[in-house]
Amino acid sequence: MPEMETRLWQINGHIQGVGYRPFVYRMANRYQLSGWVRNKTGTVNILARGEPEMLDSFSGTLVNEAPAIARPVIADIEKSAEIPKSGFAILSSQESHPARIHIPPDYFMCSDCQQELMQPDNRRYRYPFINCTQCGPRYTLIKRLPYDRLNTTMQPFRLCKACRKEYQNPLDRRFHAEPIACPECGPRLVFLQNNVAIKDTEQALQATIAALRNGLCVAVKGIGGYHLFVDAENDAAIEALRKRKPRPHKPLAVMFSDIENLRRTVKLSEAEAALLCSPARPIVLSQKQADTNVSKYVALGLSEVGVMLAYSPLHFLLLQDFAGPLVATSANISGEPVLTENHDVENRLAHVADAFLHHNRSIERPADDSVFRTIRGIARPLRLGRGLAPLELKLPAKLAQPVLAVGGHMKNTVALAWGERVVVSTHIGDLDSPRSLQVFNETIHTLKDLYKVQPVQVISDAHPCYGSTRWAMNCGLPVASVFHHHAHASALYAERFSGEDELLVFTWDGTGLGDDGTIQGGETFYGKPGCWGRVGSFRPFFLPGGDKVGREPWRSAAALCWEAGLDFKTPDAIVRQAWERKINTPESSAVGRLFDAAAALIGLCTEASFEGQGPMLLEAHADQANDTIELPVFKDKQGILRSDWEPLVQYLLNSDVSSQTKAAVFHNSLARNILFQTLRCREEKTFDAVGLCGGVFQNRRLVETVVPLLEQEGIKVVLNQQLPTNDGALSYGQVVEFAFRSGAA
Repeated sequence: MPEMETRLWQINGHIQGVGYRPFVYRMANRYQLSGWVRNKTGTVNILARGEPEMLDSFSGTLVNEAPAIARPVIADIEKSAEIPKSGFAILSSQESHPARIHIPPDYFMCSDCQQELMQPDNRRYRYPFINCTQCGPRYTLIKRLPYDRLNTTMQPFRLCKACRKEYQNPLDRRFHAEPIACPECGPRLVFLQNNVAIKDTEQALQATIAALRNGLCVAVKGIGGYHLFVDAENDAAIEALRKRKPRPHKPLAVMFSDIENLRRTVKLSEAEAALLCSPARPIVLSQKQADTNVSKYVALGLSEVGVMLAYSPLHFLLLQDFAGPLVATSANISGEPVLTENHDVENRLAHVADAFLHHNRSIERPADDSVFRTIRGIARPLRLGRGLAPLELKLPAKLAQPVLAVGGHMKNTVALAWGERVVVSTHIGDLDSPRSLQVFNETIHTLKDLYKVQPVQVISDAHPCYGSTRWAMNCGLPVASVFHHHAHASALYAERFSGEDELLVFTWDGTGLGDDGTIQGGETFYGKPGCWGRVGSFRPFFLPGGDKVGREPWRSAAALCWEAGLDFKTPDAIVRQAWERKINTPESSAVGRLFDAAAALIGLCTEASFEGQGPMLLEAHADQANDTIELPVFKDKQGILRSDWEPLVQYLLNSDVSSQTKAAVFHNSLARNILFQTLRCREEKTFDAVGLCGGVFQNRRLVETVVPLLEQEGIKVVLNQQLPTNDGALSYGQVVEFAFRSGAA
């Protein structure tokens, strides 16, 4: 009789909503083990008895053969005196304290479900809500934990006999697939146009296709919210969408049924193709093909277009039946989070959508599509959303107490941190509207409730007028403030560096309150979180109109010209008078404003309909010229290296040079200036790496020009990879800065 042994495993990591328990059940049967597996609010406990060799093999499979979307970590294994009953069982979930919770993101439709979706003899043939343990919504339908059907928005849908049989069978891939459904017992579609409702799911699909083919705009309810769909090859339909939304210039994303059709529109690198086909299924900015049927109005004046693959069964059916690409842009009021409620979409977007495709599965919380751009061959996020967030990162050291960081005002995210864990929320957006602030508040409560963590300290941006800062000041908890660009630098340091050495970091963006009370955005810092010292910046200038400069690039152009003693005619003469008297003209050193000014001076963008329009057009417009304009660098009274932009402004006003070459020289000159500042700093400081962060470094042309220059000098360059380099990283950076300041790291 072989020797028998009992062991108890504790499994942590991403094991919720991924079919991990039925996988354990199958592995236990493979190795003829007795015992049980149980979910305990964020962890899985396994008790197994068998021969030691079998237990060893079983233990290896728990990680090495886990489901593709699982990321298990064996936290502990210990021997046990318990002798379980014969056979192996899956026990009911059990709450535990403290919880080791990981919230699963929403998953794209797996290949098995896609195959069933298209099989005429399958009972889920063409069913838009097909899913299993390896795919389907998670984050957007979970109400509370543990992750059981009763705790999701699927609770109202009572399982039919066939679905219940699958749900209760440990050998079925739908065993405890909480969103399990079929046409008999699950959610259904409703098509609404002109107050006439089509309530049959298949007929609703066909009515949607007919509307799209007729050039109409349809608001379609998906996983994390509604999209506005129109024919991506129909100029008139896209122009109508832009006029109604209104969204005159901001690029629109395009959805495709498969990657072969997608390749006809964009040139894909290997990294971009891999990202498009990854479980996250994000939007990826890719270079346009020279000859494509997709309308030029999708991305006006730009060389890239945002593309994505259908990720839900509903999207897949629409794209297959339509047999062409569809514009799929978030259904929202510009700058707000995506809309999720049927009545809200009908009331707030009735002027935009001609028809609506609803379904009756509630969306617990919004999740916009994630957006990526490949820079230096690496896919880097511009927006964290569906499929990726909440994003968990690690702190360099343990926090003494739980904290909540509330981020900035634009591209807002929030972060909940405790111990060594930090969870960054999905993209919330700009906090300018009541709905944005409502979702901001709801997201904070969602993180606290799901992770069962109550912060005792709030961390905010130092700017008193940010919506997030105002919320912090009224929340009733102690508040610590972090300067905007310190948060940028700390986020990059903790994500990509995390060493003991000092880092030289360029934090370039459009705006952020500095420790001197000015609007910064062209700063160079030396040090590490908790002790950043400003060593570089730009010659300051005064911005006429304050916050108006973000949407009126001509104001930045006027500021630079007037500061340099050059003429600039404005649409309103009173602006010059206000500038001379320094009325509503904050001092700035922001490189983002230099980009705005350049776009205005060469005639690309004087009035912007969306944030960042001028810099995006400037990048797309640049030719391959290699010339540069040297920017003088001087030390101010505080010993800060100041780069003088005036020669570049004079060059941009030169009528003998093409606008394309001017755009290229502008990028080249700023890249060369980074190199020059770095070499000057290296004469006095010790560092092995240079960091680039802030919204300006979303610019591929700038980054791919400067990185080789630095590397030729033997200098390592680090950029964000898991977090956006823009303000979406601020909440994480605030936590890191606070942790170092308080002595946790």
